[in-house]
Amino acid sequence: MSTLRDLAEEHTSLRPADIDHLHRIAGDWQLLSDLSFADLLLWVPVDGDGTFLCVAQVRPTTAPTAYLDDQVGRIVGGPEVAHLEIAHRQGRIWREGDPVWYGDVPARHEAIPVRLRTADGESGEVVAVVGRDTNLSTARTPSQLELNYLTTADDLAQMIADGTFPPPRHPGETTSAPRVGDGLVRLDANGKVTYASPNAQSAYRRLGYASHLVGEDLAKLHRRLASDPLEGTDAGNAVLAALRGEAPPRREIDARGATMLTRALPLMPAGVPIGALVLVRDITEVRRRDRALITKDATIREIHHRVKNNLQTVAALLRLQARRVAMPEARVALEESVRRVASIALVHETLSMSSDEAVEFDGIVDRVASAATEVAATEVSVGMRRQGSFGVLPAEIATSLVMVLNELLLNAVEHGFPPAGEENAPGPEGAPEPAVVVSAHRFRKQLHVSVADNGRGLPEQFDAEKGGNLGLQIVRALVTGELRGTIELRNGARGGTEAVLVVPLARGTADRLAG
Repeated sequence: MSTLRDLAEEHTSLRPADIDHLHRIAGDWQLLSDLSFADLLLWVPVDGDGTFLCVAQVRPTTAPTAYLDDQVGRIVGGPEVAHLEIAHRQGRIWREGDPVWYGDVPARHEAIPVRLRTADGESGEVVAVVGRDTNLSTARTPSQLELNYLTTADDLAQMIADGTFPPPRHPGETTSAPRVGDGLVRLDANGKVTYASPNAQSAYRRLGYASHLVGEDLAKLHRRLASDPLEGTDAGNAVLAALRGEAPPRREIDARGATMLTRALPLMPAGVPIGALVLVRDITEVRRRDRALITKDATIREIHHRVKNNLQTVAALLRLQARRVAMPEARVALEESVRRVASIALVHETLSMSSDEAVEFDGIVDRVASAATEVAATEVSVGMRRQGSFGVLPAEIATSLVMVLNELLLNAVEHGFPPAGEENAPGPEGAPEPAVVVSAHRFRKQLHVSVADNGRGLPEQFDAEKGGNLGLQIVRALVTGELRGTIELRNGARGGTEAVLVVPLARGTADRLAG
């Protein structure tokens, strides 16, 4: 399905600023739909042919929809769009006409012109029309809540026609929550509550206010209720700003262990401030879970930090022991163990700075590759480079994979390039510089990795399953066991040796239980 911008750019000559304004309306009009108990359809005139194109649609959560089918992308003309044409041409809200039928569903048509105000705040031209279509199949005598909803909806509809709704969104606010059903409070021009929905009343009761809200000065009430005076002042000032016609950012109020999110919107149809609309939502449990997650994340990061420190201590002890050992073979074995422990510590160091159990693996690979060239016991200078990206990997994969790559890189540097003077040693002229390339890409929920060198290749009669040193035995055990993957060691097509790994990224329940 094409997006609003795609449809508008393909079928109309609307300016980018016009389309941006339509996006803002579509991002905030669930509020108007719920207050209206009606579907909203955003119609734009198609250039030069008298038809209208539906570029967006929203259904109410407070009432049955008038449309079972999606209307986005539909182009209509003739008598069916007469009400849209009047609203677009005359720049006024159209409410005349008899009910129409969509199949077995009777509906009432309304049309609201959409204006984009000019840079100097003047009322601009009509760029689109919002169709407000109400399903009449469940029509009945409206309750007090419904009457207040409808009255507020009419005020917001007039503000759309004036170009003053929706208000600009503040940095960091990605949604328009709270919603109508969470709790609604309507204020008069003096800031006194004229109506509070039952859910709003319940939210304030959680904060410790047991009386009825009607007649209360909401700004003063926010200041009284908040546990933190500064927080209460901010919440109260937000209400006052809305009464002045401004659109303040959302505020939270904490009191008696409960937390309430508030959003204040000015009501100023035809440019006249008549009060404000305050949407509230009890987010006590949400904030409690947030605090628990923050504590958990901090604990996990501290654990990784301590694991990293302990591994570095183990590496230091092994390094000290290696210096005291007289046997060269034992010293080499201890130094290899130091490098293996250090590679694991590198993953835990990265995890200790992350907010979740995943790491950006490319940086780790680059550091391991750099270390491999520095500590490898070889006289040959070998270049290292990486192709592709590993991306973000979960800790359970990263810890084993970094050890695998560490062993493969060291093996390639130490055994792939014989020292000068030996058979198959790199030639002084014309021969390519010794190099090892680590490649990675993702395909069908698998990570494909290769470690390739341009050295002398595998020896004859090499058995990939049985041959190899301790490092290769560790690699095979980790790849087939911990990573549930496969590995193949082979001679490269252009010489050298290539290790190819395939690691599944999405594990089944059985694998997780087995792990």
